[in-house]
Amino acid sequence: MKGIYYKVLAVVVIFALSVSADARACTAAIIGADATPDGRPLLWKHRDTSTIDNKVEYIATKGGEYSYVALFNADDRKCEQAWIGMNEVGFAVMNTASYNIKDDNVPQKKMDREGYLMTIALKSCRTVDDFAQLLSTLPRPMGVEANFGVIDVEGNGAFFETNNDSYVRYNLDEAPGHVLIRTNYSHSGRENEGYGFVREANAEHLLQPYIVTRSVTAEVLTEVVSRSFYHDLKKKDMSLSGDKWVIDQDFIPRYKSTATVVIEGIVPVADATELPTDYITEQYIMWTGIGYPPCSEILPVWCAEGGVPECLRGVGVNGHSPLGDEVKARRDDVFSLKKGNGNKYIDMTKLFNADGTGYVQRLTILNRQTYEKTRRLRDSKTLNVNE
Repeated sequence: MKGIYYKVLAVVVIFALSVSADARACTAAIIGADATPDGRPLLWKHRDTSTIDNKVEYIATKGGEYSYVALFNADDRKCEQAWIGMNEVGFAVMNTASYNIKDDNVPQKKMDREGYLMTIALKSCRTVDDFAQLLSTLPRPMGVEANFGVIDVEGNGAFFETNNDSYVRYNLDEAPGHVLIRTNYSHSGRENEGYGFVREANAEHLLQPYIVTRSVTAEVLTEVVSRSFYHDLKKKDMSLSGDKWVIDQDFIPRYKSTATVVIEGIVPVADATELPTDYITEQYIMWTGIGYPPCSEILPVWCAEGGVPECLRGVGVNGHSPLGDEVKARRDDVFSLKKGNGNKYIDMTKLFNADGTGYVQRLTILNRQTYEKTRRLRDSKTLNVNE
């Protein structure tokens, strides 16, 4: 009887861990300046989390700290945990959760400090090397198990696969094609543990044609990769399958996807200290799609007072962003089955259909117009980020 009890307990624990991992999964990439057509590096995070509601806020700091703008959970009233963001001197950071590099007995209650760490980094770091120094000097245990991605104005980029005591650094300029992709395992970690192997393969497949031609852009990431239902194990784009109902499994966009965000930097400079902050904050754009990415509009965000559109801010009920609530309603329309495992089934006709009225079809047109208009204003130097 006791043996049966322990077997059942083990199954329950494994299931709970898998659900927890699924709830905190993400797909992310760093794109080097020479892999983009305009020479601007990119930092991308497609966020998956059980904390459905997000907001974007600009944080003006004092006392020698850098001001920054970031994505936060809606219920984070003090904006203490940033999940992707950029500061006024061009440092940007994001993360994906990892599940194969924790090598200690630090209890769970002392973990999940990634958002706090990234907030500290945004307030204090100017360069990728600054971030490495921060990781080296923080008190142990750090309370993290994550792949942190960072870029700076000098064109540097890196993933830091980080646990409670140490990290392994992967530099962007040493990566094939100058592109780094991560999901929910660390390449330096225990083999065959973790999550997101298919999602990583999906992202590699979708990005490869653009990497070869050095044409990766922010819109490739938000309009192609974050809205694609390509499945690498099946070698098939399920949006083209002809099926109305498709099981939501191992795609980059998932039921618990809550944002797609790309931080677009500047053409690299030799010295991070040589540029005025006004120039950096005008040139850096955080392209933000809040809510379920296949149903989200992309809006530009700047690191400045007035640089965050009101609909992205936590000005709604319970700190929600108004646009986030709109997109959540669209997602519920896509996952319209309410009985049993209904949220596991995508109504693909709500996203793509013969009439061209699916959410993805309509929003992609709108978003490309937003990209074009915003870049034209920025590059003509007629942009006022406070408008």
